[in-house]
Amino acid sequence: MNDALHTSPDEPWEEIFNDQVGRTMFRKELFADPDTGMMVRLVRYPAGFITPNHTHPCGHGMYVLDGTLVTHRGSFGPGSFVWFPEGEVMEHGASASGDVTAVFITNKPFRIDYQ
Repeated sequence: MNDALHTSPDEPWEEIFNDQVGRTMFRKELFADPDTGMMVRLVRYPAGFITPNHTHPCGHGMYVLDGTLVTHRGSFGPGSFVWFPEGEVMEHGASASGDVTAVFITNKPFRIDYQ
């Protein structure tokens, strides 16, 4: 295997406390390219967890596996793919009715800048 990060299905979710929301979200790193900063991870937002307005210095996409992804553009169910361009002011998270799990992909190094 190359420099890619390998994640086992049995690997636990990493808990990430979000100070802006005051709650914890979860992630599993699947792949990271040290040369470009491109990354693929699984993210899980608990029901009602919505990140407030923010931007990223990278474009990123989210492919919804289960639940409903709520964004500034609307709500998206399983099988939906949403692309967020670099620098766009956005919010995203889970509907109040349940958790959402998505594949999260960036095109270069990731950072979050709250508005």
